[in-house]
Amino acid sequence: MFENNKERIITGLALLAAVFVIGFIDSFFVMWLVFGAIYLLAFKEAIRLFQVEKDGLLPFAIGVWLIAGIYPYGDDLFVLAGVAYASAVAFNKEILWKDFFPFIYPTAGMLFMFTMYQEYGVLSLLWLLAVVALTDVGAYAVGKSIGKTPFCETSPNKTMEGVVGGIAVATLGGMFFGLPIVDLGVAFLVSFAVAVSSIFGDLFESSLKRAAGVKDSGDLLPGHGGVLDRIDGYLFGGIVMLVLLRGLV
Repeated sequence: MFENNKERIITGLALLAAVFVIGFIDSFFVMWLVFGAIYLLAFKEAIRLFQVEKDGLLPFAIGVWLIAGIYPYGDDLFVLAGVAYASAVAFNKEILWKDFFPFIYPTAGMLFMFTMYQEYGVLSLLWLLAVVALTDVGAYAVGKSIGKTPFCETSPNKTMEGVVGGIAVATLGGMFFGLPIVDLGVAFLVSFAVAVSSIFGDLFESSLKRAAGVKDSGDLLPGHGGVLDRIDGYLFGGIVMLVLLRGLV
């Protein structure tokens, strides 16, 4: 098994080690740099998946992230960008809405996660990491062992049994990571919602890859594909977690 998945396992362990080192350092500037690098790499992949033909979008993405480093409500930048682009579309008919899609995905998810770090600390990111990872592991284990019922056409390899099993494992296991931040009831609800949203985050990226006719979003990570292939569940889960934490805490 190791030989068949050698690249994937080694890359996964390296990524996990990097995550824990960055979390241990727990520095705003380091987190901003790391999140920014991930965001820009994911943004470039999104341009490809959305089949955007317009050049020169990356400097605007860099500008968004530079502002996120000094503006205290990074998630609001996504809304402001939408207002600005809608105004531009209304002014110039040659500007296409499709060109804005990378400023929705992955931009919104990255801004929400970074804002969550600012408001709730590194433990909130650990909680998010645990829930999404447990969803993936649980869905894979249960799906491989008893999965028979197809979940949806977008992702033929997913089974209903695997999805339900992944959500159950992530909800029950992940909620304990939320106890330093919220009480047990809220931790349970948030973990459940994040687990469900991470499933659909994965499905959304799968639908983009199908539409673009590609297997992976990129080839940066040996055995894993691209950056979006690794963070798709977090992009949906991070938004849901921050919204619920603000509403329930």
